[in-house]
Amino acid sequence: MYENQKGLIFTNDKCIGCNKCISVCPVIVANRAVMTKEGFQRIEVDGDKCIACGACFDACEHNAREFVDDTEEFFAALAKGERISILWAPAFAANYPNEYKKILGGLKKMGANRIISVSFGADITTWGYIKYISEHHFTGGISQPCPAIVNYVEHYIPELIPKLIPVQSPLMCAAIYAKKYLNITDKLAFISPCIAKKDEINDPKNKGYVSYNVTFDHLIQYARKHNIKAEPAPDEIEYGLGSIYPMPGGLKENVYWFCGEEVFIRQIEGEKHAYEFLEDYRKRVLAGKRLPFMVDALNCSKGCIYGTGIEENKTETDDILYELQAIKEASKSNRKSSAWARKATPAQRLKSLNKQFACLDLKDFMREYTDKSNGNKIQIPNSSELSAIFADMKKNTTISQHINCSACGYDTCVEMATAIHNKCNNKNSCVHYIKNMAEQEKERIQEISYEVEAKNDEMAKKNATIEEMVGEAYGEFNTLNISIDEMIDGNNNNAEESTNISMAMMKVVNFCDDMRKSFGEIHELLEQLGGNNENITKVAAKTNLLSLNASIEAARAGEVGKGFAVVAQEIKTLSDVSRGAADDSSKNKDQIVTAIARLMESSDNLIQIVDNVNERISNLAASTEEIAASATMIGQVASELHNKFDRIKAL
Repeated sequence: MYENQKGLIFTNDKCIGCNKCISVCPVIVANRAVMTKEGFQRIEVDGDKCIACGACFDACEHNAREFVDDTEEFFAALAKGERISILWAPAFAANYPNEYKKILGGLKKMGANRIISVSFGADITTWGYIKYISEHHFTGGISQPCPAIVNYVEHYIPELIPKLIPVQSPLMCAAIYAKKYLNITDKLAFISPCIAKKDEINDPKNKGYVSYNVTFDHLIQYARKHNIKAEPAPDEIEYGLGSIYPMPGGLKENVYWFCGEEVFIRQIEGEKHAYEFLEDYRKRVLAGKRLPFMVDALNCSKGCIYGTGIEENKTETDDILYELQAIKEASKSNRKSSAWARKATPAQRLKSLNKQFACLDLKDFMREYTDKSNGNKIQIPNSSELSAIFADMKKNTTISQHINCSACGYDTCVEMATAIHNKCNNKNSCVHYIKNMAEQEKERIQEISYEVEAKNDEMAKKNATIEEMVGEAYGEFNTLNISIDEMIDGNNNNAEESTNISMAMMKVVNFCDDMRKSFGEIHELLEQLGGNNENITKVAAKTNLLSLNASIEAARAGEVGKGFAVVAQEIKTLSDVSRGAADDSSKNKDQIVTAIARLMESSDNLIQIVDNVNERISNLAASTEEIAASATMIGQVASELHNKFDRIKAL
């Protein structure tokens, strides 16, 4: 089962949302338009609304529909050793005339207990129909061998439930006979041409008589894959014209066989035709109009021999009809006392039929039906609701509300709106809504196109102005390039000159250092001069003392000492002169030292100033180099812009 889908039929991943399944489905709410995770719309089956008519299988060319049955469970139970007996539909023999007996033999070899043809159950159904209609004057009743027909009546037209003939189908008649009259306690498996038989089997009012619905399609695939075949299994119970129930009008022929062709039997089949008939028949019943003796209604257009649960290739030829015709002829008997006597009258056959089944109690084969319309009834929108839906779909005129193109899958726009009202579809499934939206989008795009065209004209004018501006800018860029080149050259020269000045200033610093050293040396010489002056002063002092002593001695000598006194006086004068010269030299030395100290201090200041200037010149040189590099980069950008403007001008 896929995702949240339930029921017998479901949509697989091959669905492309083409809506063909909707177009053939007799129930407008049984299909839901849903969006996938990838953003695509697909049509899923609503298991609660689906009647399992199988019409979508014929319509879908993408093989996007699948169904479930009990084939896997049946074989698993058989493998476990569960006691199971087989009921097989008469259509099995018509579809697989060369295989069916061997397959049945293979099932028996695998452990199946009894193998009984449902044709015998169909004979009981025919007997029950005629008996009930005759005893209860129940004219106009609808036959119910077809579970899809019963599903539709129970879910969507419960007013016709009283007109369903309350006699079991051939399958259930065979199952009841097997359980109550043959005392078979096994589980029963039905080899079936029909998907919808599972609904009949699961109906609580059918008391679980049958456990498995094994469709032809899945059974044949399984049997061929696992090579299930053996010696043919013989028929266990003789049967008559019940074998032709699967063909269109098969029930009608059975009734004619016993009641004559004077009675009017309304034969109807085909997924669409049958349900349209039932809707009209409901009106006829409610109106109290004349009704036929009975209605022979089948879902499938070619009857059960081409049922929903058979292989698709079986519908490609009429071979099955020829096989069924042979079965029909073989079912007729040459014994006059037989209910199937060829030459007997209908009355004689009916008498023989009643005698054959005299031991049966009709009550055992009666069926009850259930009104399942609660929760499944299609909600019909009122006029205001319908108008709101159409307004949302941009269908605001009577014509647009009745286009009825059927592209959405529904016959009419009103049906589409009804589906939307029942939340099983959406406006995006309407091709005309999408078309209108596309036309509106086209108009909007046209308006935008006009706006763009106008803007293009305006842009063309602007482009002319821009072109002029580009030309001016082009000239400005030429000037800019020249200026940048000059600035780069100037910055490079400045950087070079700054470097030269820095080197010259370094020479000044070196000169100041040398001068400072020379001043230091002079200072040391002056210090030595000071020492010499002190020595001279000391010598002068001693000389002066000697002169004094000489003068004293000369005085003592009298006349003899007068010449010596003159010498002493000269010595004193020399001493005084030497002392004066030493004193003057000391004073000059002090002044020179003070001056040299000031010169050394000024030299230090000059060196500091020169260092500062040198540092600034170095910084200036570095900045000039950076400016030169930046100017070079600006020049490159300007050159690129210049090239781009060249290309723009070329355009």
